[in-house]
Amino acid sequence: MKENKKKQIKIELKEEVAQGNYVNLPIIGFSQAEFILDFIKIIPGIPKADVKSRMIMSPMHTKNLLLLLNAKIKEYEKKFGKIQSPQKNIESQNIKLPDDVLPN
Repeated sequence: MKENKKKQIKIELKEEVAQGNYVNLPIIGFSQAEFILDFIKIIPGIPKADVKSRMIMSPMHTKNLLLLLNAKIKEYEKKFGKIQSPQKNIESQNIKLPDDVLPN
């Protein structure tokens, strides 16, 4: 009889990654094969912002991320209270990105 042992993946969090990046503007694009998530930090009064991180994911992994985020938001709101929705959505904030940096 074969034992069903779960394989474990050792996940390493390198020091430079553990510091993290604060971002306050996500921009999401997609093609048939992938989703591209750009994470940007905007500082009020400064007319330029940098993409701090770009993640490229398959549609299946992106959907899994959505499900995980929804579950974690529910946990957060249960513990700390409802998160207020933004007054404006990103499209109405008058942020123009150059076409060459936009995800597909």
